Amino acid sequence: QVQLVESGGGLVQPGGSLRLSCAASAIIFRLNAMGWYRQAPGKERELVATITPGGSTNYADTVKGRFTISRDSAKNTVYLQMNSLKPEDTAVYYCNAVKLNYGNYEAVYLWGKGTQVTVSS
Repeated sequence: QVQLVESGGGLVQPGGSLRLSCAASAIIFRLNAMGWYRQAPGKERELVATITPGGSTNYADTVKGRFTISRDSAKNTVYLQMNSLKPEDTAVYYCNAVKLNYGNYEAVYLWGKGTQVTVSS
């Protein structure tokens, strides 16, 4: 059964940190690269970070140097450590398996509920 469950969001002040978790079904986690997306109100969903089964990572320019994606194979879980948060990071964050299509990553499965991150003083 395909399952993606995000958690760890919340309200944080600018400059603060949060760590998001995504628990995935084993079959999803072990065979796929994984990605974190976010969608702010009135904007399209955007890919912010990816990690391959071998541990190679990639980041959107807007989060590079502040966010770190990692994966724990024993727990079938992907993490997103977010530091130096800014108000513009406010969004619902989602995870998904991703695959390359003509050089761009695309989400593979239906979306989970996501987790809300709000950065505000």
